[in-house]
Amino acid sequence: MDRRHDPERTQGIRTAELTRPPDPGGSGTGVGAEVTRTVSFLGRRIAYVLRVAAHDPPRLLDMVSVAGPMPTHVTYTFDPAPGGGTRARIHVRDASGLYGLAAPLMARKVRSSSVRDLRDLELRLGAPVTARGRDRADAIAAGAGPGRAV
Repeated sequence: MDRRHDPERTQGIRTAELTRPPDPGGSGTGVGAEVTRTVSFLGRRIAYVLRVAAHDPPRLLDMVSVAGPMPTHVTYTFDPAPGGGTRARIHVRDASGLYGLAAPLMARKVRSSSVRDLRDLELRLGAPVTARGRDRADAIAAGAGPGRAV
């Protein structure tokens, strides 16, 4: 996952900047690195910071918010897909449980943004993309594997 591509592949993200390097001995988006994302959501500009909690390329990227309007925990996992390609799983959850209060209001907006993100990914890669689950989207993208930023 290369944060420089976040605005291209995720609806609403305007910028994604590395604002803290990884812990000593790390590189790129390694453990301890912080990425500040600026998004547009429901007509408002929101900034939040995600810290890399775990990173095991090309299989796992786990990020937890350290600043922003809502505590968030995002896990990206990548596995070989049946028939070739890579299955990307994105699991987003509220790190505190407070999301449950706003969930009924935000669920429709988040879901529609996820569907658009997957449709755009499908068009970009020329491969089928599916979404399922309440807070998870699975994408099977032929050719989108290790070494290729998705």
